[in-house]
Amino acid sequence: MRWFESSRPSVNARTAQRERDPLTRLEARDTEGSVHIDDLNIHLRSSDDETQVFELQGSLDIATSPTVRAALLDAAERGQHRLVVDLSGLDFIDSTGLGALIGGQRRARENGGEVRLVAREGQILRLLRITGLLTVFPVYRTLEDALAGSGRIEGL
Repeated sequence: MRWFESSRPSVNARTAQRERDPLTRLEARDTEGSVHIDDLNIHLRSSDDETQVFELQGSLDIATSPTVRAALLDAAERGQHRLVVDLSGLDFIDSTGLGALIGGQRRARENGGEVRLVAREGQILRLLRITGLLTVFPVYRTLEDALAGSGRIEGL
């Protein structure tokens, strides 16, 4: 690189990157769609005017959590009052994945909403118990329970 060249991408390069970004493609579909990022599939749909459902399959980790975080923040800011994140299709979640969920919950609460999680018995639910996140999030065993707000999993 020569002294007068910038290491920052040009406006055209940033625009092209944004067009290739899976989240941008998902947002362009408004409230319905699917996207595959590394080892994670995200299926996004609206249940009703106030509820956005994120069905995750694969791994929510350092490579995929920024996209999930951005999608949750965007949905919370667009006025979706209830975000339901179905974790039952996840094989793995790490601390950055948990951080993405917490960030989404924080933004949803700032906008008068909440993030509800769906987790079946197994490794993911065990992690939510151990980390104390069952007190931070309403967690349900099925998507239907989460949408209805009934059958919340309580405590340790």
